[in-house]
Amino acid sequence: MKYVQLGRTGTRVSNICFGTMSFGSYSDASTAGSMYAHCRDLGVNFFDCANSYAGGGKAEAILGDLMGEDRDNVVITSKVCRPMSADTNGSGLSRRHIIQEVENSLRRLKTDRIDVYFAHHYDPVTPPEETLRAFDDLQRQGKIIYAGVSNWAAWRIAQAIGISQREALACFDVVQPMYNLVKRQAEFELFPLAEAMGLAVMVFSPLASGLLTRANANTIGQRSGRLAEARYLKRYEDQRNFEIAADFCAIADEVGVDPAMLAVAWAVSHPAVTVPIIGAETVEQIANYVEAVGFDIGPDLRARISALSPIPAYEIERTID
Repeated sequence: MKYVQLGRTGTRVSNICFGTMSFGSYSDASTAGSMYAHCRDLGVNFFDCANSYAGGGKAEAILGDLMGEDRDNVVITSKVCRPMSADTNGSGLSRRHIIQEVENSLRRLKTDRIDVYFAHHYDPVTPPEETLRAFDDLQRQGKIIYAGVSNWAAWRIAQAIGISQREALACFDVVQPMYNLVKRQAEFELFPLAEAMGLAVMVFSPLASGLLTRANANTIGQRSGRLAEARYLKRYEDQRNFEIAADFCAIADEVGVDPAMLAVAWAVSHPAVTVPIIGAETVEQIANYVEAVGFDIGPDLRARISALSPIPAYEIERTID
């Protein structure tokens, strides 16, 4: 296992982050335990979680049980924003909700601090100053170590960083965007922002919820796994995405590698990406992803794969000719 610097922070993490969204949902506690142990045997020390995973904090509770005395040897994340109750204040990025939910997460995780605490989504109601001040207080109290942001537009992240610098508040050090062969929006402005500001980039869904695997690429009319779920099917329902996936799998077969492995390798090969978040439902799937981050995709193969889903020209700014 190789270890990399988490952006501009002094913390080093494995070059794979294991996502625990399956804990308590797709994988029971026993299977989750086997996957956690296997990750640790491989040297993985980075685990991504959220208060909303598996509903009611189940994923956090399972991860907390599994860490035990291993807590000081791993780097963990969690997130806040999604609804955690039917109460009118049971979601969002208000100071009230953040303070309440970080305490709940710490209790479930059985720890005194969260290494990276993410604003899971953008909250259009709460001023960013309020959110950042709450994060700053938690950081000063030692309850969170670093602040992160997921699913925000690049300009909103840049605005928040400006507020943090102006007001001397906790600043986002880590970003977590979706990134895969058919969802490449992060390449426009988010990746350039991260590279310019020294932010760590943890990409999620490198397999496009299973689209970029042989099981789904060749069965356009019949989806399996997570892609059969309404929210994921809606995200990738355009038939062109399935055609891209089929062409991608053909390249994987030609190269002689598993499509899932190649999909992760392609995502990781972007210079802005720090680590991929990989999800698994069985121990057997994990080794494939570990192999992916060590696979030398090379510029020619990356370009060939990238050409399957060309992104439109996007003029960010004009320069003097």
